[in-house]
Amino acid sequence: MRVVELVAILAVLTHGPSAMARDIVSSDIYPSSYPTVRATAYMGDLIRERSGNRLILSILGAGGPESENYTLAQLRNGTLDMARINLNTLNSAVPATSVLTLPYLIRSTEHERKVLDGPIGEEILASLERTGVIGLGFYDGGARSTYGTRPIRSPADLRGMTYRVQPSSIWASMLRALGAQPVPMTQSRVAAAMRAGAVDLADGTWSSFVALQHHRVARHFSLTEHARPPSVLLFSRPVWDTLSSDDKAIIRASARDSIAFYRRLWDEHEVAARREAEAAGVVIASDIDHDAFARALAPFHPVIVSDAWLRSMIGRIEAARVR
Repeated sequence: MRVVELVAILAVLTHGPSAMARDIVSSDIYPSSYPTVRATAYMGDLIRERSGNRLILSILGAGGPESENYTLAQLRNGTLDMARINLNTLNSAVPATSVLTLPYLIRSTEHERKVLDGPIGEEILASLERTGVIGLGFYDGGARSTYGTRPIRSPADLRGMTYRVQPSSIWASMLRALGAQPVPMTQSRVAAAMRAGAVDLADGTWSSFVALQHHRVARHFSLTEHARPPSVLLFSRPVWDTLSSDDKAIIRASARDSIAFYRRLWDEHEVAARREAEAAGVVIASDIDHDAFARALAPFHPVIVSDAWLRSMIGRIEAARVR
């Protein structure tokens, strides 16, 4: 064997793995400063370190398509590697995800994190695989409340109001029953629709309310805290199947380890976002009749979730409430 050939072979053996870095492209609808994006970037740092620079994660920001249904389709067909999306987006395709979005089922941050970190969370993540995605973990999203052109303190206040809902959301049927008109719409259109009078109300957390600049057009934020749907880190199943078992383990472990980092960011971000909204003149309604909302909405739980296994899951979630 000639010396030149030997040198070439040694170069491949010693430098090949680091030279053959694999890009992982992830997506999020929020800007780079948002907790979910920062936590995903932290996950990317862990992946890069643990893979010896073989796996490099990059994140597409809010400048791309904002429809999470579009993002989900990209994951399923393998044109996107990874994404952080709201769990509501999966309600139609994966009925188990609806359980975590039911109103007034999960009552506190402690309760939510206990459920997501336990067997119920694992079961729901596992149920995603048959739809073409791999569930890596949850970023809990805090309490969603109602905001818009007027305060909402009781179910009666919703009558005759137009209310933005996420496409595929289970919230639409419940709003109709309470006398409101649901308007399916992506988040990117809410501010303009509210300015034009096409939508009276929407819902979200303090963080999303401010990040999307909705606090510039919605003057009232009512602490209905009606649901706590988390977001979920997903990986494309077609792409996942091309990875080695070692790389899969690195990605799963890094996703899991990013959750504690995310939660610290999220808790701080919620406090700061509320302060920013108040400074902008948003009026907060805290005298909410939560019991009236819970009584009005609880009967929908067995209607929305008809499967016996999922109904039993509701009972397990109720039993896990932090006393």
